[in-house]
Amino acid sequence: MARRPLPVPVRLPGALLGALGRRMRLEWRSATPHLLALGLPRPNGLAIRPRDFRPADPARGARILRGAFDWDGKTIEAGAGGAPWRLPKLGRGFAAALHGFDWLADLLTQGEAGAQEGLRLWLDWRRRFGRYDVFAWSGRALERRVFNLACAAGALAPLVSEAEGAAYVDGLARQARHLLGEPTDRGRGAEQAAVAALVGAALAGKAGEGLRLAALRRLERRVARAVLPDGVHASRSPERGLRLLFDLLALDDALSQIGAPAPAEVSRAIDRLAAGVRFFALADGRLPSFHGGEGAARAEVAAALALDAGEGEIAPAMPYGAFQRLDGGALQVVADAGAPPPAPWRGSACAQPAALAVICETRRLIVGCAWSETANDGGDPRGPLGGSCLALDGVWPGANLRGRLLAGGDVRLEGGPAEVRATRSQSGNKTWVDIAHDGWLGLGLGAARRLYLDADAGELRGEDVLTPTGPPLRAPVPFAIRFILAPEVAAQVANDGRSTLLRPAGAQGWRLRGDAAAMRLERATVFDEGVSRATYALVLAGVVQPGEIARVRWKLSRDEG
Repeated sequence: MARRPLPVPVRLPGALLGALGRRMRLEWRSATPHLLALGLPRPNGLAIRPRDFRPADPARGARILRGAFDWDGKTIEAGAGGAPWRLPKLGRGFAAALHGFDWLADLLTQGEAGAQEGLRLWLDWRRRFGRYDVFAWSGRALERRVFNLACAAGALAPLVSEAEGAAYVDGLARQARHLLGEPTDRGRGAEQAAVAALVGAALAGKAGEGLRLAALRRLERRVARAVLPDGVHASRSPERGLRLLFDLLALDDALSQIGAPAPAEVSRAIDRLAAGVRFFALADGRLPSFHGGEGAARAEVAAALALDAGEGEIAPAMPYGAFQRLDGGALQVVADAGAPPPAPWRGSACAQPAALAVICETRRLIVGCAWSETANDGGDPRGPLGGSCLALDGVWPGANLRGRLLAGGDVRLEGGPAEVRATRSQSGNKTWVDIAHDGWLGLGLGAARRLYLDADAGELRGEDVLTPTGPPLRAPVPFAIRFILAPEVAAQVANDGRSTLLRPAGAQGWRLRGDAAAMRLERATVFDEGVSRATYALVLAGVVQPGEIARVRWKLSRDEG
C-alpha cells in the first residue's frame, strides 16, 4: 500500500519546531564566537597540493578569462576585470556555481594569465564575503568552493605574497571547519565530510591533523549510507555517484601523499561507485538521466572509467539501487525499477516510476528524466510528465513536492510509490523485465510496464498496463505514455497516427509503433549539461475506463523505409 503523508495540520507543529531549530543553528553559525573559533588552531601552511581528477575545459576557461560566464545556454558578461558575484538575474543554481568556484579549474587551463585572474577573483571574493555570508557560507556553494580552492592551491601558490598565502590557507581551514558542521542538507553529508577531510590532509601541522581525523570519522558513517552496496548513490542519481567518486578519489590521493591510508569504508565506497559508473556508462559516452542527475560530460565519464581498476562484466541490474539495464545489438536501455530515494536524499528525487533511457547505435534517443537539479525547484517536470513513463492526467503517483517550512530545506519529494517490484528473465539474446508499482493505488489502479529486448531482431517491445485493484473509478481518466526525446532527435508522426519516425542527427532512423488511441508530439524541455534545451515528447494517449484494464503495446525498431 502506498505511504500517505500526514495531513498538514498534524505535521505543522513539528515543522515549526524544526524550522525554529534550524534558524537557531544558522544564527549561531553567523555569530562572532563561532566565527572566531573557526580560526583555531591556526594552520601552518599546506603540506600537499590536492588534485582534482575531473578534466577541465580550456574553451570554457578562455571565455571566463574574458569575463564571460556560461549558464543555461546564455553567456553572462562580467567584463574583463569585473566581478561576477552579483550579476543581474542570477538564479540560485548559477549563484551557487559562481560562489562554489566551479569555474576555477577551467580558468587555470589558461596558464599564468588564468592563474592571475583566478587569484584576482579569489581576492575580490574574500574582500566581499571572506568573513561570512549566509548564502556563500552554506550548502553547495560552501562545499564546492572549499574543494575547488584546495585543488587550485598548487597553481596559485607561486603568485601569492606571504600574507596572501597565509590568508588563503587560513580561509581554507575556517571554511572547512564550518562545512563540517553544515546542517542544511543532510543528503550531501558524505560530500561535505570528504571535502573537509581533503582540506585536513592538505593542511600542515595540528590544524590539519585535527580536521582530517574528525572529518574522516564522520565520512566513514556518512559514506556508508550514501553509497549503496551495488555502487548506486543513495539519491539514485547516476551523476551524483560520479561526482562523489571524483571527490573520494581526490581524498584518497591526498591521503596517499601524506602516507595515511584511506579508511576501509572509503576504499570500499570508491570500488562500489566505480562499479556504478561502469553500469551506467552508455554507448554515447554519457550516463542516463534520472532523479535530477544529468548525463554528465563525456570527458568526465571517460576520466572515471580510465581511473577504474575494476574488472569483470557489467552487471545487468543494480538490486539495491533498483535499476535494470538491457543490452542487445544496437540498443541499450536503462529502466528505473525502484521507488524514490528515502530522506534525506529527496531534494532532487522524481516521481517517475518505470522511466526509460534508450540509446540506439551510440546515439541518445530517449532520456529518462528531463528535469535537472541545476534547474529551478521544478513541479510537473519532477513528476511523470518529466520522465519517459506512463502518466495519469493531472495525477502524480502518490507523491507531492513540499516547500521549505515543511521539508526544512529546498523543495523535495514526499511520498511516491512505496513498493516497486521488478523481475527479470533471460533466454539466449532475449531479455524480459517486468516492473510493477503501487503509485496509483489511491485511485484503485495497479500499474505495470513490461520490457522485451530482442537482440537478434534489434528491437525493443513494451507494454504498459493499468489494472483495477479496488473500487472502480468514478469517471474515465486520461493517461499518456511519454517518451522524452533527446534534443538532437527529429521526429515525424505517420499519417495513420500509429507510428513515429525518430531520427538522431547523422544516424539511421528508428520507428516507434504503438496501438494507443492516439499518438502525438508535444513540446518539452530537457536539461542537459546545465542548459535547458527545447525538444519533443512522443505521447501515446488513451483513457482508462472504470472497472476496465487499459493496455498499450509499443515497439521500437529500425526504420525499414
